[in-house]
Amino acid sequence: MSEAAPETRLVLIRHGESAAQVGGILSGHDTCTGLSDRGRVQAAALRDRLVRTRELGAVDAVYTSILPRAIETAEIIRPALGEVEPSAECEWCEIHAGEAEGLTYQEMRDKYPAVGTGDGFELFDRRFPGSETWAEFFARVGRRLRGVAQAHPGGRVVVVGHGGTIGASFVALGDLPNRDGIALMYEAVNTSLTEWRFTGSAWRLVRFNDAGHLAGA
Repeated sequence: MSEAAPETRLVLIRHGESAAQVGGILSGHDTCTGLSDRGRVQAAALRDRLVRTRELGAVDAVYTSILPRAIETAEIIRPALGEVEPSAECEWCEIHAGEAEGLTYQEMRDKYPAVGTGDGFELFDRRFPGSETWAEFFARVGRRLRGVAQAHPGGRVVVVGHGGTIGASFVALGDLPNRDGIALMYEAVNTSLTEWRFTGSAWRLVRFNDAGHLAGA
């Protein structure tokens, strides 16, 4: 009997609370201003936990989106990630908001009212000029999630991204419908850990929304 292939560990971390979250702003490439003070405390609490528990083990690769809130979070927790240099890629970014970027959520609702079901989550409709559809977003992130597993077989990979990154993982790796991915995206807590493991033939969810380090933060 041949030995089983080593599992690939994929750990997804949502960034700390952002300044845009506090201001209620739909931020992206040009408008993200990084973490709030609370977000930095959250990221430091995660770093201290990971350094203490060493639960990530030896990390082979670290990725972030190109948004400042994700990059800043990765820099704060870097002492827990070993000597690996984080690689920033747009594929990990939150859904692109196009011309709605930089608006407050109320301004967005006033300028671009929801159509269809009225909930704003029509999968194939482009609500804002220049934006992605939800279907395009999940396809973009899903391809990258699966590509990481192929690039690091048997490795340990950390991705510091967004609620959308985590929601997309349930669609791409857990075979859930896109609407479920959207719902889970909004459940993801800042600096929480979501972990998937790949056996070579199937993906297995190990944990979701693990944010025990925030209890004392």
